[in-house]
Parts: sequence; structure tokens; C-alpha cells
Amino acid sequence: MSMVGRGGGNFYVPILVFLGLEIHQAATTAQFILIAAAVASALIYNKHRTLDWKLALLIEPPTNIGAFIGGYYSHVFTGTTLKFIFSGLLVLASLFMLRPVREKAYDGVKKKGYWYREFGGYRYAVPLWVAVPVTFCTGLAAGLAGVSGGSFKIPLMVLACGVPMRIAVGTSSAMVAATATSGFIGHALRGDFNPEWAIPIAAAAVVGGLLGGRLSVKTDPDKLKLVFAGTTMLAAVFMFANALMT
Repeated sequence: MSMVGRGGGNFYVPILVFLGLEIHQAATTAQFILIAAAVASALIYNKHRTLDWKLALLIEPPTNIGAFIGGYYSHVFTGTTLKFIFSGLLVLASLFMLRPVREKAYDGVKKKGYWYREFGGYRYAVPLWVAVPVTFCTGLAAGLAGVSGGSFKIPLMVLACGVPMRIAVGTSSAMVAATATSGFIGHALRGDFNPEWAIPIAAAAVVGGLLGGRLSVKTDPDKLKLVFAGTTMLAAVFMFANALMT
């Protein structure tokens, strides 16, 4: 997951549920793991100048607000309802990953409502009127389900904002960590944190995040899209079936 700038919550949550953890605790534990893995990979991306901090700071705050609200109010929904919501998010994520990604070159013409950025040898224009509301909704859904939203942020940055894929992957790692932190706090305030599960698994995730970041800077992320789309769809089917059996 770190190789493509995604947190991996769409795998952590169903695995933890399968192993017997209650859905709200699974979501909280998954977000704690996301924080650890994302911070580890972000260190690698930052070193290789593929993490645009200014871009992350621009569009991440509305995501964090949404994630906190989603995490705190997750108890409004039953565990079964959250599983169905989660399954739907996974299906959408897999469809986004299957969609062809074509980087949009900035033509140099400045328009209102856009933020213009040069970083890592690239030039791109970010439509604020798209980025801000969509990232808030992404954070809200991610906080409810206990995922990072990375599966949606990368298509948003590349398809809607014209951010190069390489920069989107690196920047997403920092955004994943921030969103997961907000969602984790919201869940933890409701007493859903289980340190006996979270801490040892997070330690393993740190190792994976470091390795994933190092591999990513040497690999074209587009080559992994089909693999992750397929596995994400499998996770959606698993969670949907699990919801039907409860």
C-alpha cells in the first residue's frame, strides 16, 4: 500500500474483523496502523522530493475535519451498516484504480479558483473549488470506515487536479498519516482503541512502510494499479459477505 501512496485500511479492517475484532475497534486499530506505516513511507518520499508539503497542507485540512467528524460519529451506525458502507467505498476505490490515468500538463494560462504550483520539476494547477469539498467528503467517509482515503485522494489529485502521478503518490503518504490521525482521535475518544492489537501490528507496518517507500521511488506506480484494484475488490466482497452473515 505504501508503494502507491495508499494507507491499506481497506485491508487492515476486514482482516482485523475476520480475526475477531469488533468493527469499531478494528477501524480504530487500522487507523493507528495507518499512521505508523504512512509516516515511515513519507520519510522516504520526502527524501526523494516526491512529497509536496504545500500541496498536502492546502487540501488536507478539510480532509482532517471530515475524518474527525466521521470517526467521532461512527457509533451512529451499527457495525453491519458500517461494513456495507465500507464495501461500497472499496468498490469505488477499485473502479478509480482501474480508470486510466492521464497526467494533465499545465498550459501556463492562469484562471480564477486555481492554485498554481511548481515542484520536483513539474508544473500543475489545482482547482480549489473541486479539491476542498471533495477532500472533506473523502475524509468524512474515511473516518466512518476507519480507512485513510488514499484510494480516493490519488485519483482526485491526478484526474481532477492535474498533479503528476509520482508527486501524488508521495504527497498522499503524508495526507494518509494526517487523515488517519484525525479519524483515530475521533474513534479513540469513544473508547475504541485496543493497544494490545494495535501496537505490535503497527511496528510491523513501519517496516512495510519503509520498504514500500524505497521500492516506490524505483517503480512506476501505474504498473501496480491493476493488482491493487483486484485485491481491493476482493476486500470489498469479503466485507460485504461478512456483513450479510452478521
